[in-house]
Amino acid sequence: MASRLPAPRPGLLSHDVSRSRRRVSAKSVAASTVATRPAGPVAPPSVGIKQYTAVAAAPSKPALASMWREIQGADYWEDLVEPLNPLLRDEIVRYGELVIACYKAFDLDPASRRYLNCKYGKRSMLREVGMADSGYEITKYVYATPDISIPTQRGTCCSRWIGYVAVPSDEAVRQLGRRDILVSFRGTVTNTEWIANFMSSLTQARLDPHEPRLDVKVESGFLSLYTSDDSSNKFSSGSCREQLLSEVSRLIHKYKDEELSITLAGHSMGSSLALLLGYDVAELGLNRDGLGQEVPITVYSFGGPRVGNSGFKNRCEELGVKVLRVVNVNDPVTKLPGVFLNENFKVLAERYELPWSSSCYAHVGVELALDFFKMENPVCVHDLDAYIGLLKCPKVAQVKKNGADLLSKARRFLSEQNFDAWRWQDAAMQVGNLVQSLRI
Repeated sequence: MASRLPAPRPGLLSHDVSRSRRRVSAKSVAASTVATRPAGPVAPPSVGIKQYTAVAAAPSKPALASMWREIQGADYWEDLVEPLNPLLRDEIVRYGELVIACYKAFDLDPASRRYLNCKYGKRSMLREVGMADSGYEITKYVYATPDISIPTQRGTCCSRWIGYVAVPSDEAVRQLGRRDILVSFRGTVTNTEWIANFMSSLTQARLDPHEPRLDVKVESGFLSLYTSDDSSNKFSSGSCREQLLSEVSRLIHKYKDEELSITLAGHSMGSSLALLLGYDVAELGLNRDGLGQEVPITVYSFGGPRVGNSGFKNRCEELGVKVLRVVNVNDPVTKLPGVFLNENFKVLAERYELPWSSSCYAHVGVELALDFFKMENPVCVHDLDAYIGLLKCPKVAQVKKNGADLLSKARRFLSEQNFDAWRWQDAAMQVGNLVQSLRI
């Protein structure tokens, strides 16, 4: 079903701040699903959420417009995750479907002139993938280049379409309560992206030339996707980073007199790029409106791996980058990289920091943990359609049925290739199976 802006509902208000892990069961999701699709008049939730009074919000104002800052993580989603707030649930689904649009529009046909690019033009893309009512208008396509030289059917490694930047229409702004600058990233599909995902070595980010921050380290493969440039790309110029910083800055300046938000959404590898971009924009101080006020940055991460070390995590929190990590507890990709060296193994007896703590990977943000079916094939438990399917329809049988389609074309494409480099994919799958069997 196409993603649509939520219909107006009574406003809700969260309170207190917490960053603890929350696990959402199918029962909790089901309760939020029922709450968002009532047959009669809408009744206010009875657990964990305070209702706005008539003074706090006018009855005619859309619920999301009344509390969009809380939904975007201003209070670290306190009292909104367990039980799962219906409005937050709708937003997670909406942003997830805007990421799914990247997969639907990505051209994997080697015979196509748009191979490894988007099948459609910017003006028609959302309509072509069934999301004409999303309320967003695409302003720019984004390309990334894995800095790895291996042979492909069309020569060596090249730039490929990775996502898009979009803003809501004026009508959608009234529902959202602000002008939302959205960047949506797809996940791993091509062979070089798989290899980049599993380079798994930490390197200094050094994204701010005036303040290198040597303690801030990120995974080298993700950083290469973000910063590498392919001068031969006919669709775009500059690295993924240069394209994004330029476009986000342009849009902030264009709408500087409006209330703004920056939302970065991605699946798998795409969630890593989203987090790198969020950190980069905040570190450079680009998220300022016409009055010099800070524009909030929120990352919706779906099935995302770890991106950096504890120094990176701490700096993201200092900068106020809010991250909501939507994960399946049975998804091995969310355990990587850093299967052994991670945030759980850097301190001894909860008191003594170990010498290798700066080399430990660490997740960033609040975790919303879904728990759905276990399968031996890690691609299936990592499927974004299955993630969104559980949130929309929490019956496990239906999720199993509906969750197999999203990356089927990509998997068929990959299975038909004869690259020697696919030994990397096989190794990655074996690592995923090992992680799943050990329940790490």
